Amino acid sequence: MAPSPSTDDTLSRLRGPIAPQPYTARKITALTANPGCARRAVLDAAGVDKNALAARVGFDARFGQSPFAISRGNAFEELVKADGYAALFTLLRTELDVPVREAGVADLNTVGQNPDLKLRAAETRRLLGRVTKGTDERLILDHPVLTLQVAGQTAYLEPDAVTHRIGGRFYIAEIKSFAAIDGQADPGKVAEAAKQAAVYVIALRQTLLAVGLDAQAAADAVADQFLLICPKDFANQPYGRLVDLRQKLDAIEFQLGRLDRAEDLAAMLPADASFDLSEGRDGRPARTGRELADALDDLTAAYSPSCLDFCELAQYCRDQATTACEPARLGTSVRNELPGVDSTRTALGLIDAALEPDPTQADIVERLRAADRLRARRIGGVA
Repeated sequence: MAPSPSTDDTLSRLRGPIAPQPYTARKITALTANPGCARRAVLDAAGVDKNALAARVGFDARFGQSPFAISRGNAFEELVKADGYAALFTLLRTELDVPVREAGVADLNTVGQNPDLKLRAAETRRLLGRVTKGTDERLILDHPVLTLQVAGQTAYLEPDAVTHRIGGRFYIAEIKSFAAIDGQADPGKVAEAAKQAAVYVIALRQTLLAVGLDAQAAADAVADQFLLICPKDFANQPYGRLVDLRQKLDAIEFQLGRLDRAEDLAAMLPADASFDLSEGRDGRPARTGRELADALDDLTAAYSPSCLDFCELAQYCRDQATTACEPARLGTSVRNELPGVDSTRTALGLIDAALEPDPTQADIVERLRAADRLRARRIGGVA
């Protein structure tokens, strides 16, 4: 269901006059990695530039690819798409044993030279409807736009390609610029690509529901593997292999279900809260760094050290957690072991009996004191 006008107005007001940044598969995997973080959920729903916001509050994130990496990736993608996706057909024959007969390609980068995401999403649905009805069985979709509901908002997502139906199923194809050396690519990069592909699979299944398939038919129509395409060895020759997504699909679907609705979280902010990063004609920012930080502080964060791997605001949140001595700064496992304990200072006070535990903390206090006794024995050299 599309968000109400009031929701759009609220999120637009929070963002200010700057054009919103769209959801991406990378953003969604970051959200699902930490579904309890209201701060990220609202900022992503509003389309706020988190890199720019982090810099304005004094914690430059420096996230993102280098211009060289982007150029290299674009050049490799053009190579794979050359001559009507000739390289893709070769890989499909190798990896999926598809018939030699080639398929057509529908270019969905624009619709009538119009790049509007909603228009491209509508055209994607139309073409998928034709394919599922057997009208255009052999049609590859180049940069289709799929829709996915994320925290009550509609995300418009762009996989590199969706193959024609092979054995009755669509396959997501993702083109990456990292190399496979002797048939082995960097495991971390493959895992990240698989997370993003899993988001696309879920979005494609949701989009197929919109063209009239029932839930089971939509699930069966999309493969739970994706075709990873990357350069072979140190050349630009395309290499491809199928990557299993079943575990990642289960994990991401579960986490998507845990996300709070962004509009409900945004409605709890003060009326004057804003993440407006625009500047006036005189070059002065619409909001000072202090005002932006105050607005951030009105949103609950769920910091853990793993946030440093994927969130632009992680340095800001880590500084807050350190100042407040939050257990989460020591890791998610520590935070989960100390429910209701707001700081490590409180934990130490409970261990030393300087603080009186409330009835709900009895089990926690016993675990803390047992751990402290064990630590004391190890330090003292007592077996």
